[in-house]
Parts: sequence; structure tokens; C-alpha cells
Amino acid sequence: PNLTQLEEPTITLMLISPDTGKQEAQVISYSLQKYRIFGETIDIAVGNCLDRFARIIKLSNEPSPGYNIEQMAKKGKKLVDLPYVVKGMDVSFSGILSAIQTIAKEQLPKGECTAEDLCYSLQETIFAMLIETTERAMAHCGQKEVLIVGGVGCNVHLQDMMRKMVEERGGTLFATDDRYCIDNGAMIAWAGLCMHKAGISAPLSETTCTQRFRTDEVLVEWRD
Repeated sequence: PNLTQLEEPTITLMLISPDTGKQEAQVISYSLQKYRIFGETIDIAVGNCLDRFARIIKLSNEPSPGYNIEQMAKKGKKLVDLPYVVKGMDVSFSGILSAIQTIAKEQLPKGECTAEDLCYSLQETIFAMLIETTERAMAHCGQKEVLIVGGVGCNVHLQDMMRKMVEERGGTLFATDDRYCIDNGAMIAWAGLCMHKAGISAPLSETTCTQRFRTDEVLVEWRD
């Protein structure tokens, strides 16, 4: 089941897409039966930002907006200046989305930039912010290994950028493809199996779902 052969401890960049649209990017590490959050999104999610931009430039949802942005970005040649907002260890994407929406409306019709340029610029800016906060967490914890998980973590360019930073620090990056990055029942089943083996259970009648459970609120009783 350990596809990456990764051994704890590590720094994890978690790029999930909850229905709340918030706190989707989190830099976390495990310690004392909890996953500690070092930094996170303070407004809209990374995936939400990419999806909304894809609608602005009328990209298809097939196979996914993020994938289509990634492919168009490969053809971009001009780096358009966008807001770079890192506040301590947290990141903000709402200003970037507003800015690129204005640029698309004003500059695309005039030919001052292309949709490919905007895809390229958006990726470079957002990913650089995520890598900066991840690098800070590595330095703070003295870690040498980084794991990327979640839907946006499928992006090969993000993985390449992160790998360059991690290797410059003498570390190793671990990532998987879209079979395991996107939502799937296997990750839920595996967590349940770990809990069961640790003797943690509850009657079905007492089982509930907490949709907005923060990562650092969960007591990880099945780990040392």
C-alpha cells in the first residue's frame, strides 16, 4: 500500500478540494498524534482559483480545467505580472484571480498577451507561493522529504518545480499520479483499516460525518 515507499517524518503539501472552498492548500507535518498545520490558504482554494480562471478563458471541463490550464501553459511565452501574496506561512489567491480576470478582459482582446501566457503566468505564480511556504516548513522542521497529495498535486509542472527546490536542499520529493491524487475511496478505507487495527470503532448508529473537520483537530489515535 505504500506506493511512494516514504517513511515519516515528512512535510506534506496537501492540495484537496473541500466543499467549503477554503483551507485547501495546507503544509502539514505529523507530531504527537496530530497533523500540525504550518501554513494554509486564507481565502479561496488553489483548485477553485484554477477552475474559475478556466471559465474566464472558456476552457473545457474535460478532462479537467486544471489539466487543460497545465497543457496551455506549456505554450506560454510571456510572464504576466500577478499579485504574489504570502502572509507569513499562509497564502492568498483571491487577489490573483481578480487581477488575472481584469487582465484577460483588457489585454486579450488587444493581443497584448495570449490565453497561453495567462495560464503560464498563473501557474508560475501560484506554484512559487506554495513552494516558498513548503521550503520554510522544511527549514523549520529540519525535514528532507516532501510529499504532495490532492487533486492539484497531479500537475507535473508543480511536481517538477517542487522537486528542484527539495533536491537543492538535499531532500527527496514524493508524488503520485491522478489515480491516487484525486478523491478516491481507497484513502478513506485505508484510514478506517488503520483505526480498526488500533482497536478504534463505533456502532453505525453513532457514526457521523463532520464536513468541516480541520486537519489539526483530528486526534490520530492509530499512530504513535
